[in-house]
Parts: sequence; C-alpha cells; structure tokens
Amino acid sequence: MGAAGTARQPRVGSRQQADLLALLRDEGATSRVALGERVGLPRAKLTAELGKLVDIGLVEVGGPAASRGGRRSNFVHLADDLRLLGVDVGATSITVAVTDGRCEVLAHLSEECEVREGPVVVLGRVIALAEQVLAKAPGRLIGAGIGLPGPVSFRDGMPVAPPIMPGWDRYPVRDELAGKWGCPVTVDNDVNVMALGERHAGVARSLDDLIFVKVGTGIGCGIVLGGRVYRGVAGTAGDIGHIRLDDFGPACVCGEVGCLEAYFGGAALAREGLTLARSGRSTLLATILEERGHLTAEDVGMAAKSGDFAAASLVREGGRRLGHVVASLVSFLNPGMVVIGGGVSRIGHSLLAEVRGAVYRRSLPLATGNLPIVLSELGDLAGVTGAAWSATDRAFSTVT
Repeated sequence: MGAAGTARQPRVGSRQQADLLALLRDEGATSRVALGERVGLPRAKLTAELGKLVDIGLVEVGGPAASRGGRRSNFVHLADDLRLLGVDVGATSITVAVTDGRCEVLAHLSEECEVREGPVVVLGRVIALAEQVLAKAPGRLIGAGIGLPGPVSFRDGMPVAPPIMPGWDRYPVRDELAGKWGCPVTVDNDVNVMALGERHAGVARSLDDLIFVKVGTGIGCGIVLGGRVYRGVAGTAGDIGHIRLDDFGPACVCGEVGCLEAYFGGAALAREGLTLARSGRSTLLATILEERGHLTAEDVGMAAKSGDFAAASLVREGGRRLGHVVASLVSFLNPGMVVIGGGVSRIGHSLLAEVRGAVYRRSLPLATGNLPIVLSELGDLAGVTGAAWSATDRAFSTVT
C-alpha cells in the first residue's frame, strides 16, 4: 500500500471528463459513439477529453465495438488497475473491501471491533485491514470511503457528537486517512453508504427515490431522493432509531427513554432474549445461555426461525414497532422502495412480514400500491460498496 499511498493522484480536468468517468463507472465498457451520444459531445471534443483521461491513466481503449454502419468504433473502459477502498465501521465490527473502478468488490475482510474503543484503535485496525485487502488485489488506489455509525459532517469529514462513539467527536477521520493513503477520502454515516450500495449495485439499482433501514446494534435510515443521499442540515437525517415511541419506555443509549432502538435494536433484542431465557419462557434460549453464558440478537433470531414461540413473539412485536415508524416515512417521503438491512435483518422473512403488514395497514394505498419492501441484496457488503461508490464521486470529480 505504500506505493499506492505515495503515487501522484490523477486529476480530472473538466466537467465533461467527470461525466464520462461516471458513465463508464455506471455502465461499464462503452463504445466511443455511444459515449458521445450520451454526454452530448461532438466527435472532436470527445476524442480530446478521452485522450486526456487516457493520458492520466483513468481510462483505457479496448477492442472494436459492433459496427453501426461506417467505421467501427472502439470500446472505452475504466483502467483495469484502478482501486478504491470501502470501509464500513459498525458498532461492533469493521469490514474493509477493495474494489475496481466500477465499485465491484475484489476482496474484503471483516473482524469484530468495538467502536467505543475510540478512533486511534479503530482506525488503526481499518488501516491494517486495508493493507491486507490491497495485497489481495493490488493496483492504483485513487480513493476511499468510510461509513461510521453516528452523525457525520460530510463536508468536514468527521463525526459530530455521535452518541455511541466516545472520543470520536470531531475527530479528523478524513484528513487522517487521506494522509495515510494519499488519496481523496469521503466520510459518511454508515446507513447512508448502505443506501448508496443498494442503489448502485443491489436490489434498488437505478432507483432515484428509496429508503434503506438498517436494523443492527442501532437503527438508522438512509434516504435517497432524486438519486442523491439526503443528509439534512447537520447530517442527522434518518436517525429513526431515536424516535420516541413511549414516554415511559426502556432507557436508550442516547439518554432518552422509549426510543425505537431501545425496543428493537440488537442490544435490546439480546436484553429481552436474556429475560426470556432466565424466566424459562424460552427453553431454546435458556439452553444457549447455559452453554455460552451470554445471548446475542442473532441467537434470538435463530430461536425465532426455529419456531420458539417466545422468541418469535419478540421479533413480531419489534417488527411491528419498526413498521409503524417506516409507515410514517413512507407517508412523508413516498419512496419507490424500502430496503431492510443490517445484522438483525438476517432474521429474514418473519421480520419482513411484520414490517410490510404495519406499513400497508398504516400508509395510504396510493403510497403503497406499488411499493416493494424487501431485504438487502448485498447484505454485509452494502456498506463497503456504497462507501467505495461515494469515493468515486470525489475521485472522478474536478474537486481537488
């Protein structure tokens, strides 16, 4: 990675070049003729702009395309050796991937890591994992993106007052990683990059209006409107986990009570599963607790899938509460799709059925008549894919 970090970064010189790169990223190898038609450039101008992109090593010209009459055009594609890093930092885990220029994952690694250990420890692990994945798929590193589990100032590249990330407030994540890797770095909320991942490479391909709901240790929502992530003024848009459902509900990590996350986040599921095991209402969870000494949200989900009545009831109730919040979002935003992801979503179709039922009952038929509510297609790779995609918006732009 040292060579990648010290190599001179290619600089895009015009809006037309940025448009060409975005098109090649989105659609793959394309003929010169088709490129010119799509971006509205005359042949001479197209040739000049492509020539500059070839000179700086971002684009390569391949073999001839199918003839459309007259002289055959050549295929143009992003350079094969372009590499991007996508990083997804969750509350309890890290995933790092290396992708090609089209954000297709070439190699990835994951490990458990508590975000509460602070930025020095966590970013140290990110850097170490990045070295390992880059060794698996070497090339020229031109950009990196990272998703964090808390509010982020996208403009400044740093988290701002994140409730579950002690020591991270205004830590210069972007500047530190850019200095280490020698390339542009984008920093965003983890759910935003998951939404981007699904939009560009998953179940929501090419949809301009969608919401991505992550149910993991925490609960959040990524909002894509008009093809762009909506972050809000302070970067906190979509923080649905801290919508209050009950003034007298359980305590939440944010310091309030009765939040959705306090009822149905991963920690809440594990807590309620422990209650079921200790009370004897779930013999399966009691057995797991006796064998391991602790329970996780995944254990509750497994028990529910196995037909354990108490665990299944817990999932149904949590899914119903989540569905009530999602129904409000659907009524307000009228998205084209709702995607459910995150670790707790592995519970699968029993959870999905509860969310669907609540949304379809509570939202107007006009908003839900053609509304798919589906599970994430990319799963654990949604975040790293979206983070890499976010990085291309910077690497392929004229912004320095």
